[in-house]
Amino acid sequence: MEQPSTKLRRLTKRSQFQRAARGNRAGRSAFGLQAIAAPQPDAGIGFTVTKKTGNSPQRNRIKRRLRAAVTACARDFQPAHDYVLVGKREALSEPFSKLVADLGATLVRVHAPRSPNDHKSSGRGPRKPK
Repeated sequence: MEQPSTKLRRLTKRSQFQRAARGNRAGRSAFGLQAIAAPQPDAGIGFTVTKKTGNSPQRNRIKRRLRAAVTACARDFQPAHDYVLVGKREALSEPFSKLVADLGATLVRVHAPRSPNDHKSSGRGPRKPK
């Protein structure tokens, strides 16, 4: 039986990626996740893998693995939010099941309310708007 599909739109414009970078962040060994509220009703998802991560086939493989993980966790993405996944080299060797589990946990973490006095986490919270 197939899961009900959640509509995810793709982020394509540089301004969408820059806006997401100003939002909440959470990271894992294989990727970083940036999230911010968006005016559109559907969740938006974008992928970034820099050249320092590896050569072109490696970067494309990282993006394919992250896209598959997003598809597996599609129901966990909240509507009216934009997300950017920043791929790291560890995404090549990490088991896919761990990649999916980490993405689910990171989605929960990025939406968790944080108090201003919460400094236990090494991750960064919401950024100040410019």
